Amino acid sequence: MTELQKMDERVAEVSSVSPVPPLKGWWLIVPVLGLCILAAHFLRFGDTGLSVALVAMALLCFTRQGWARIVCALTLFLGAFLWVKTGIEFVQIRMAVGQPWVRLAVIMSGVSAFSLLGAWILSLERSASRFYKRSETALSQAVVFCLTCAGLWLCRVMPKGMTLLLADRFFSGSGSVEIFAIAVYAAWLCGLLLNRKTQRKARSYAWAFFSFVFFGQLALGLLGFTSFLMTGSLHLPVPALIVAGPLFRGSGFFMLILFSVSVLLVGSAWCSHLCYIGAWDDRLSRLNKGKTGRLPSWAPKVRIAIAAVVFVAAVGLREVGVATEIAVLLAALFGLAGVAVMVLLSRKMKMMVHCSAFCPLGVMSNLVGKLSPWRLKFSKACTKCNACVAVCRYNAITEERLEAGSPAFSCSLCRDCTAVCKHGAAEVRFLGFSSPRITHSFVVLVTSLHAIFLGVARM
Repeated sequence: MTELQKMDERVAEVSSVSPVPPLKGWWLIVPVLGLCILAAHFLRFGDTGLSVALVAMALLCFTRQGWARIVCALTLFLGAFLWVKTGIEFVQIRMAVGQPWVRLAVIMSGVSAFSLLGAWILSLERSASRFYKRSETALSQAVVFCLTCAGLWLCRVMPKGMTLLLADRFFSGSGSVEIFAIAVYAAWLCGLLLNRKTQRKARSYAWAFFSFVFFGQLALGLLGFTSFLMTGSLHLPVPALIVAGPLFRGSGFFMLILFSVSVLLVGSAWCSHLCYIGAWDDRLSRLNKGKTGRLPSWAPKVRIAIAAVVFVAAVGLREVGVATEIAVLLAALFGLAGVAVMVLLSRKMKMMVHCSAFCPLGVMSNLVGKLSPWRLKFSKACTKCNACVAVCRYNAITEERLEAGSPAFSCSLCRDCTAVCKHGAAEVRFLGFSSPRITHSFVVLVTSLHAIFLGVARM
């Protein structure tokens, strides 16, 4: 048994055995009731969706998940300020019309104090002992929950004249419930991605789930259910068009900007977590068991050449005035060629040939990703056991790259290599620094983006 494995077992043992007795269940009445009172407040003002979400959050108090305790405590803490704000507004109204206000002020102060009491109870060490599950990742999972809620809430309220969340399209006001559900999913997924034993499968299946949701909505849109489409109009779901489309049209840079910002935030991890087509390549490369294959040394250069041809062709087609219909046909044929590469080569070679030797957007992701502070490096602890070589599906890790201390240009920061490295030599670094906190920060960012994309990414 390696030292790293022994350390993992000691951490799990310490996490599962708390030095203080857990909080008695009846203490949870206070935070649960505090959340339900908040729900009643929003129900009174007609926000049924947020009321349902808060009641569902109250149910999290009955779980043993460490992140749920933090989220509920934070909600109650913020709720206390909401009660203060609401109380001031009510008192001002009473004073303006000359009605008694002292009793109202006392009641609202009491409700605010009750909310703070619930937050305090959940912050106790005995409460932490009760919510012991995944305590080592609880804070990161709670941050993912909050970032997902904040991101989806902004997507819900900022666009004028467009409803992005599906729940709001079918049941007005229910977007809060969708946000809560996706945030819970994100927190759960974050825990899996931070566990070395589960991170490889969790990433692959979560990625496939994202692609299934994306194309499932597209299929429903094609069948006539236009509510499942972003704007009601269709676009080809070919990743290369994120760059080539604006180059051809000379406008419509929203997706390109979104892609660029995402890559700046998480580097080339866009290709291993957020690309709706890449998940196909990943699943096909996993159909056959065994060690991944290797591409010839010239394969990465082919991908760069393909990208150059596609992007130059997009500009050239615009300059010569080619009809949009012809450009769409050419783009569709290119997309079908990519699918053929997946089916014929990725499945056979047990590696992602489309993503590492064909996709032009992958080139852009790797290139722009160099501006991101995230890097994958191999430390001096590496013993050249080649375990990482056997699982890398992006043709990024070879014996030569291990000697160099870093993966090849096609690395997508999928972190599959970090899961199988028994010596902890493969590590994600931020500006050259590495630590468990840095790894957690990276996973928090990429999981939050995955969850937000899951909620709003549609054609």
